[in-house]
Formats: sequence, structure tokens, C-alpha cells
Amino acid sequence: MTAIDDEVNVVMGLDMGADDYITKPFRVRELLSRIRTVLRRYKKQPQPKTTIDIEQIQINTLEGKVYKHGKEVLVTALEYRLLLIFAAHIGQVLTRTQLLERIWDVAGDFVNDNTLTVYIKRLREKLEDNPQKPTIIKTVRGLGYKVGE
Repeated sequence: MTAIDDEVNVVMGLDMGADDYITKPFRVRELLSRIRTVLRRYKKQPQPKTTIDIEQIQINTLEGKVYKHGKEVLVTALEYRLLLIFAAHIGQVLTRTQLLERIWDVAGDFVNDNTLTVYIKRLREKLEDNPQKPTIIKTVRGLGYKVGE
């Protein structure tokens, strides 16, 4: 809401992300109608999914936490990122190269092939009922890894 009604300011306000633009003086019924319009628009949008379920594992993306059988599992930031990558590609085989490209360290440190192997091993130890016979993070011989289906 503003007293400035020239076109440049209206366009700039809307381009910066405003849902609407109303100038003073305004009529109360018009303001209320504009508010109801914006509220209707947001009620129709589907809410983003905040949990991802993979077998007995639940990832709560709002909390940034991982649960196994309802109990929190402590994972490192890189393990969490790796798990989110798998969760975003359920049923798809991801090559080691694809995984390495996606988990390149935010600090700029390259995550190498051996590091990837270690992180997958650690994730399996934390998430699998039997890490020696994984059912969640499966190895696809000669190709890479797959979660689900």
C-alpha cells in the first residue's frame, strides 16, 4: 500500500514479488476484496510435501531430520544430502558420477569416489536393518545405486 501511483512504481512493486498494489486513499471494501483474492490464490496451491517415506525410513525436510522406525537417526550433512538425492530419484539408477556431481562439497572440496563409497556404507549402517544385505540403497552392478522399486 502506498501513496505513489505512477506506473513505474506499480510495475516495480509487482516485479519485485508483490501479489497486488493498491494506492492511498483506498476504499476498505476494495482492500478486503483484494485480500480475499490473494488468500484464495494461496489456498488452491498444493502444500509442498514435508516428509519423504522410503520403506521404514522417513525424511522430514522441514526439520532436516531422518527417522528409522520412528526414531531419529543422526546423519551428517553430506549423508543427508546423499539421502535426499536418492529420495528425489526413487526407482532410478544413479551412476557414481551422477552422485559425485550432486554431492560436490559446498565448501568447494571435491568428494572423490572413495569418499562416496564410505558415505554409502555409513548410510547403509544407519538405515538398513541388515547393512550386509541392503534393501533400501541397492547396488546395481556395473551401473551405480538405486533406492526403491
